[in-house]
Amino acid sequence: MPGVSDSHPDIHWPSGFSPDHAHSFCQAQAVVHAPPATAFGLLAEVGRWPDCVPGITEACAGVAEDTFHVRFHGHRFEVYVGERVPPHRLGWSGVGAGVQLYQAWLLTEVGGGTHVASENVVRGPAAERLHALRPVWAQRMQALWLAQLKRLWENAPA
Repeated sequence: MPGVSDSHPDIHWPSGFSPDHAHSFCQAQAVVHAPPATAFGLLAEVGRWPDCVPGITEACAGVAEDTFHVRFHGHRFEVYVGERVPPHRLGWSGVGAGVQLYQAWLLTEVGGGTHVASENVVRGPAAERLHALRPVWAQRMQALWLAQLKRLWENAPA
């Protein structure tokens, strides 16, 4: 499994959530033909996640600021935004279904659009079991999510 040396050097990992401490670590990258502000805005619009994130059927703002919950493959996750630096960085931690996770997004302006790097650390017994049974599950999920978001970003009004 990739470790911290494989992580993008500009990703900020909270204590205890580096790739070296993960039961599952995945990353995906793409260049989207949209400015960073467009990409960031759609990514931060949690209510739209059921339309673009495979497996998410519900996404709602939480009671406290910078919190929300999602229903992912029938499991509820409580999520807290740990880093928000528009339009370049977004990161959140989530707890639910026997796992803890941290997902980081880095949006960098490049000629003709935005380079998007997303990395995900998952810890816990459920992640450990799933990784043992299907080692590439998280990588496939991350790549599919990024492909869906790329489609939305590139079709969004500027």
